Amino acid sequence: QVQLVESGGGLVQPGGSLRLSCAASGSIFNISNMAWYRQVPGKQRELVATITRGGSTNYADSVKGRFSISGDNAKNAVYLQMNTLKPEDTAVYYCYAVVRTSTYYSGYFQFWGQGTLVTVSS
Repeated sequence: QVQLVESGGGLVQPGGSLRLSCAASGSIFNISNMAWYRQVPGKQRELVATITRGGSTNYADSVKGRFSISGDNAKNAVYLQMNTLKPEDTAVYYCYAVVRTSTYYSGYFQFWGQGTLVTVSS
């Protein structure tokens, strides 16, 4: 199987910055795209940003201009640089990947990390 391990969460003051990292490991033949989602207790998980293997990116309107997603195909990793953080960015951030796990089967599977908490507060 595939494991996604996030790191980089923590407590930051409003206006500050954090960088989240996520590394995928395990039975990986190819990763088509990776993403960051976030979830606040009692609310649905929401998409923050996505990046394809080719480097195309997409962002939620709420983070455009403040967050930047990047990837390293060689390391099977994805990063989220978060700047000008706001209290409403407080959430558990989850890494997500769409992975082909076998050379014999061309289908892709979805995997999630365990989440990392980001708290924006003074």
